[in-house]
Amino acid sequence: MKQLICKDIYWVGALEWSKEHFHGHELSIRHGTSYNAYFIDDQKKVLIDLVRISQYDDLVRHIEEFCKIEELDILIINHAEPDHSSSLPRLLERNPGIEIYTSRGGKISVSRHYPEVENNLKVVKTGDSINIGRRTLRFFEAQMLHWPDTMFTYCPEEKILFSTDAFGQHFASTERFVDQVDQKGLWFEAEKYFANILTLYSQQILKKIDEFVSLGWELSIIAPAHGLCWRQNPAQIVEKYVKWATGTCEKSAVIIFDTIWGGSEKMARAIARGLEEEGVSYRMFNAGGTDMGDVMTDILTTKAVIMGCPTLNNGILPTMATYLEELRGLRFKNKIGMAFGTYGWSGEATKRIEAGLKEAGIEVAVAGYKCQFSPNEEDLEKCRELGRELAIKIKE
Repeated sequence: MKQLICKDIYWVGALEWSKEHFHGHELSIRHGTSYNAYFIDDQKKVLIDLVRISQYDDLVRHIEEFCKIEELDILIINHAEPDHSSSLPRLLERNPGIEIYTSRGGKISVSRHYPEVENNLKVVKTGDSINIGRRTLRFFEAQMLHWPDTMFTYCPEEKILFSTDAFGQHFASTERFVDQVDQKGLWFEAEKYFANILTLYSQQILKKIDEFVSLGWELSIIAPAHGLCWRQNPAQIVEKYVKWATGTCEKSAVIIFDTIWGGSEKMARAIARGLEEEGVSYRMFNAGGTDMGDVMTDILTTKAVIMGCPTLNNGILPTMATYLEELRGLRFKNKIGMAFGTYGWSGEATKRIEAGLKEAGIEVAVAGYKCQFSPNEEDLEKCRELGRELAIKIKE
């Protein structure tokens, strides 16, 4: 079935319903994913982006509802990550002369992945355009959204932006537009995508959005490389990106703990009571059994990150180290935090967590607290007071 996006422009990608992780096992995905490729049926037959090699047969089946692979004139590779390009060698087996347009960064990434295509490449930069018949395609270099090679392709006649990984979601659906599916699940995946993949590049995202807006290119549809297309007020996802990239926070907290014999969990719950008493909402996660990608999604829009665990081998539990490393890499903006934990003999964990928070760019707003073995009532009261103290800083 031909899946129309707008006049003479069709979705020809592939769906992967049961995939549970992306980027190896780094990111969980709850709703599957799609690899979006788009076909423009004009005087020149244009394909925008490809699919993962495992889904190549679906790509061919969808394209050949319109033309043979050999009849394609132009391939645009907006981004060379293998989920959008690994079927390129098989496509070239049938169409070795196809013109391939890519960015200046793309010339490097495409050539490194597929050296056999170097002679097919045509390099474009922001403001360049090509005529394909009744339509024109313009290009915009969108470096670090989220690779150095990333570019957008824009069709002014239809006011459609092909935005590759920007503005997408890992969401498999037979529908093609955001307004056709459950909004709660869709927006969770859009936020999770930004939190876990794009947060580090927030400053560049803001810069590139400003640069794009200054061009004055009107938008009726944003068509990303994963998930669904935005057609009802497509600027809504751009506005969300600006909010997320500027580090706009809600007056709330995320508590992440791990525990061996339950002491650190008791401390976490006492801190939570202090937050409650000051009217600050929170979510609490056990690092040993929680999906880290989901936790990072919550951290994106919260003000405070509270972390605690027992001391183990003169350090922290491995689960907590993983969370601190992820926070360090993502570099969330405008966060404050605190640390806590139990210990038996040496008690290094709380200081290690504080150091990890600081390395991640999170201000330690309340001094950490540790107690030996199991917390007593005095310890728990102290934790409650620290929760209240942090809540006041959150509300400031």
